[in-house]
Amino acid sequence: MKEAFKQHTLTQEVLAEGIALLKAAHLETPGLDASLLLADLLHTDRAGLNIAGGDPVSDEVRQRYARSLERRRAGECVAYILGRKEFRDLDFTVTPDVLVPRPDTETLVEAALGLIDTHGSKSIRLVDLCTGSGAVAISLKHERPFLDLWASDISVKALAVAQGNAVRLLGGEAGIHFVESDLFDQIEGRFDIITANPPYIPSGMIATLAPEVRKEPRLALDGGEDGLWIIHRLIEDAQDHLYPGGMLLIEGDPRQMSALSQILASEGYEAIQTHKDLAGQQRVIVSSF
Repeated sequence: MKEAFKQHTLTQEVLAEGIALLKAAHLETPGLDASLLLADLLHTDRAGLNIAGGDPVSDEVRQRYARSLERRRAGECVAYILGRKEFRDLDFTVTPDVLVPRPDTETLVEAALGLIDTHGSKSIRLVDLCTGSGAVAISLKHERPFLDLWASDISVKALAVAQGNAVRLLGGEAGIHFVESDLFDQIEGRFDIITANPPYIPSGMIATLAPEVRKEPRLALDGGEDGLWIIHRLIEDAQDHLYPGGMLLIEGDPRQMSALSQILASEGYEAIQTHKDLAGQQRVIVSSF
């Protein structure tokens, strides 16, 4: 790969070669990936690449770009290579210890914001389970600072990433209480709202996922044999941690929503409804207890 860049020194040439290399690896978005990686090294954005198309690229940058492309060709996602991912206009640090925040999860944030804004009180206690990078919890706190907000994860390493994001993005942990906990094991008290993006992929499907997804932490992906094992526990235990009329919001696979609705109804939850993601698929299920 180093040889490929020897004769290409202008930004537009280096980018074109990067796109060709990723396209040859049969990646889904070679143009986007190659431009994001090069823009990061040149301390600009994708629009800036077009402006700088005729500018020379240093040997050092070309070498670093070649290494980044090789990592992408090997199946590592762009977010891990860059070490960050934008979510709701906030730049989150991400590492292989956490899931990469995805646009679908904004559906969970939007659903929670809707409930918060119709609650009729600014005294709202909320806990975000399986918080990972802290994308949901920190976004909610950023947009509704008055929340009494808790965030938990079973992974100590994930919590460290989330806490670091809170300090950087909110100017300190800003009232978010971070707790190492297997679901509710170390969570005390009751809440008005519980949010969760738990592991929900059936164990047998993990091996069929895209290479970049398989490099994300299995602990945050594997939902057991049917993908619902952890969600079952969450639904059962949440009853002891919700105020009367409190709301439980769970992100899941659109194909699981019918089963989740039945589980919630069988456990005594009411007002069950789903929220669609940007692709029009049912992504989040909401219920009260």
